[in-house]
Amino acid sequence: MPKIIISALFVLITSISLGQSTKLVRGKIVDQKTSREIEELKIQIQNVKTKKVFKTETDEDGFFNFKNIPFGTYVLKVTDKDYESKILNSFTLKEEHTNNYTFDEKRPFNASLKVTWMFNWGDWNGKEHYWSHLLAKIILSVYGICLLLIFFYSVLQLSLSIAYAKTRKKRAEETTPDFDLANAPKVTIQLPMFNELYVAERIIETTAAFNYPKDKLEIQVLDDSTDETVEVIAKKVAEIAATGINIKHIHRVDRTGYKAGALDAAMDRVEGEFIAIFDSDFVPDQDFLLKTIPFFQDPNIGVVQTRWGHLNKDYSILTELQAFGLNGHFAIEQGGRNSSGHYINFNGTAGIWRKTCIEAAGGWEHDTLTEDLDLSYRAQIKGWKFKYLENVISPAELPITMSALKNQQHRWMKGGAECFIKMRKRIVKAENVKLGDKIHALSHLFNSSVFLFILTLSLLSLPVLHIKDSFSDLNLFIKFGSIFITSTLFLMYYYWLSYRDKTENKITSFFKFFGRFVQFLVVSMGLSLSNTVAVLEGYLGIKSSFVRTPKFNVAKKNEFKGNKYDKKSISLLTIAEGLLMLLFGFTAINRATYGDLGMVPFHLMLAIGYGLVFFYTLGELKNQNK
Repeated sequence: MPKIIISALFVLITSISLGQSTKLVRGKIVDQKTSREIEELKIQIQNVKTKKVFKTETDEDGFFNFKNIPFGTYVLKVTDKDYESKILNSFTLKEEHTNNYTFDEKRPFNASLKVTWMFNWGDWNGKEHYWSHLLAKIILSVYGICLLLIFFYSVLQLSLSIAYAKTRKKRAEETTPDFDLANAPKVTIQLPMFNELYVAERIIETTAAFNYPKDKLEIQVLDDSTDETVEVIAKKVAEIAATGINIKHIHRVDRTGYKAGALDAAMDRVEGEFIAIFDSDFVPDQDFLLKTIPFFQDPNIGVVQTRWGHLNKDYSILTELQAFGLNGHFAIEQGGRNSSGHYINFNGTAGIWRKTCIEAAGGWEHDTLTEDLDLSYRAQIKGWKFKYLENVISPAELPITMSALKNQQHRWMKGGAECFIKMRKRIVKAENVKLGDKIHALSHLFNSSVFLFILTLSLLSLPVLHIKDSFSDLNLFIKFGSIFITSTLFLMYYYWLSYRDKTENKITSFFKFFGRFVQFLVVSMGLSLSNTVAVLEGYLGIKSSFVRTPKFNVAKKNEFKGNKYDKKSISLLTIAEGLLMLLFGFTAINRATYGDLGMVPFHLMLAIGYGLVFFYTLGELKNQNK
């Protein structure tokens, strides 16, 4: 009988106990940023009165379940080491909750990661995320340095813009000095060529038609060709020579030094006191020498450089953007520097050298890919003055394919870096050179490095977003990124001054300019990877052959029938450009979805830029294989 009573009491007590608890407490938790379900998130509820704690984890769908919880008031709290510890809710279990207490699943709780996955590592000596926080500081430091260097570059461009604007009226009124044609000096025209089948005849005919005393004119066709261009040139030279023009066909079998080697090898055959140089894609006006030679009456002038025009600017958006960028160089870079007395450079073509200037500067050297820039600085360090004539235009052909443009950009960027390495010490040690001139000279040679900074900045902007999400104490430094906007405004002014499609309607002109400026920035960003590779090769001393830009002799799309010199292939760089397009495109969309719009425009421009370069290359490859 006692045993039966004891058993009955046990059943009674148990039933009473179960009747004072909730069988199931259920809810859902999602990530506050992504709104995605969080799996295996550690949480707990704690009784406010008794302090008793019940623990559980979320399942793969983000749901949590607490079973058989006694009635009372509780707080729901996140306790996972990877998420911010915070109270999600307080609630009271009563008799009406005997079966279950379910939180509204349509309004799940939010939990925030302490740091994003990129920085969720590296605790040390009890300090949470010590190493990842240190890495974040290093990343922000490099990021900030890139921003400052880009800002410094833009400030220098702004200073040149201001100098250009102040002297523009004076330059526009500049006239050609009086010139006694009867006592004209002898001029040698050099036409360096290598396999220029499509344009060789045109440039020979153009220079042979110059309005200059024939007895004071010599033409040297410096031919390094290895194909049928040799016969084409030989035939054209013979035809011109038959008219009484002093023209010579100098063909080299050994291409040592490439263009610089050809120019140097012909120096001992030069008859003229002055040497005019034209690349094969130029079509200078007949009065070119009459507009330039008179300036050499000043014995201190070693070079006269003219502005490049554009024969095929309207061929495509690609050529329009190239013209937009080159106009900036030939207005602000050349005009602003020359007006301020800073060093400028001979642009490799469409200019004239005094022969004694070349000799005094040490002659043509071929240890860089930009022999023109190299000789320009050696000559100016020696004290020679350069004269830039913005109002004398020498029309030339712009590359019409992405592969041709990349070849040209690679040579210019790498050559600029090589010249910086070669000339930096000479510039610093140069006597009788103002400090301001030295700063501008070094920055001029260092200009190509801006692509390295842009690429580094763009890649680091990805972890910077994670730093923003992870370390609130570092967010103040991230806000300094707005300096990039200031740099962009300075560059906008730079290109606005050089914009040559202005009309009387300033508002319409500005909106047209703004659209072209944004397009130019986008494509420039898309070229930053290939240009950065070129710059790094230059700084690291990695030598490569002189890859000349293919010439097409094409002004309209229906005239293009192909070019055997413009070889295209899928390279690792092309693949990388495609991957960067996807990476920055995903980041822009992802951040826009979460409402974090700070860097979305920047990443969107990068995605479009890399996408344009990538698909342009693929399209040309497809057309080549037809």
